[in-house]
Amino acid sequence: MRRVIFWVIAVAVVAGAAGIVALRIPAVQDILMRRMIARRMSASSKQLWSDDALRVLLCGTSSPMPHPTRAKACVAVFAAGRFWIVDTGLGSWNRLAQWRVDGRNIGGIFLTHFHSDHIGELGEFNMQTWAAGRPAPLRVFGPPGVERVVAGFTEAYALDSGYRTAHHGAALLPPDVGRMQAQVIAGPAEGAGPTIVIQEGGLTITAFAVNHKPVVPAYGYRFDYRGRSVVISGDTAKDSGLIAAAKGADVLLHEAQANYIVAMMREAAEQAGRTRIAKILGDIPSYHTSPVQAAEAANEAGVRLLVLYHLTPPPPATLVERAFVRGVDAVRPRDWILADDGLLITLPVGSDAVDVGRLD
Repeated sequence: MRRVIFWVIAVAVVAGAAGIVALRIPAVQDILMRRMIARRMSASSKQLWSDDALRVLLCGTSSPMPHPTRAKACVAVFAAGRFWIVDTGLGSWNRLAQWRVDGRNIGGIFLTHFHSDHIGELGEFNMQTWAAGRPAPLRVFGPPGVERVVAGFTEAYALDSGYRTAHHGAALLPPDVGRMQAQVIAGPAEGAGPTIVIQEGGLTITAFAVNHKPVVPAYGYRFDYRGRSVVISGDTAKDSGLIAAAKGADVLLHEAQANYIVAMMREAAEQAGRTRIAKILGDIPSYHTSPVQAAEAANEAGVRLLVLYHLTPPPPATLVERAFVRGVDAVRPRDWILADDGLLITLPVGSDAVDVGRLD
């Protein structure tokens, strides 16, 4: 028996050594790389595109504060063979590209407001979906002011767009398709209440005002598709208008800020002599919602599932995640989750099921 074990170990060692040597041979490297490249080129997230469900993918769950793995604010909603983006925070396009989401199928972008962590990657979304074969200019919806944001990104990317058409040809990258079209949603800002913005392919998208003062106007959005619904808060303090807009929804994605952790950070900044950071940390609790308040809003709206996203500060470890949601269970003992990038929620048509999974 000892002799058998000896020879098994010896063969394994020799095989391992041979494998290490083989990986140094260019021809072997090329074979393996071709296989990996072919696998990635042919891969796609096919489950996202069928019209049998409303699907929500978290492509960015962080706030402006740094985090090693979370992108800034971004939500992708899939319905009737297309996807719609709510906010384009930094790093969010990279997330979608890693998951092989086909940019050709973008329906449009909805901006909740114009803080940098919600708009930072707008130019990249436009360029990447254009390169992927988007068939028409990219519609960008938002509160009054969206036209200025779109104009700014258009100018910032003007040289880039010209280079790409010159290099690849207008047949592949037609300049008229590579544009963005600003679509101002005026109604909620003017006091008209929730305003229907899109009715396409059985999908209805409604905009409503939220309280993010002094950021005015700021919007949230509701998506309804064949009897299923999701509401996205954007940035807001706890707000009665949002609660009314979310009434009876299947899912509420609500921003969340752990103010007592922010207070600890402010105290530490003051002690370290970082007075500018301390001032900012002292200001931000006034226009965000705590996890407990978000749970209260979800209860008052009667939603099936509460998803906490746009997390401030973005939890860097499990210990902080547990501290972040302290008190939520006392208000809403079940049917809530703390989001991370890649969270996928599926709402099947003709059902009241809420399926929670991941896209990795």
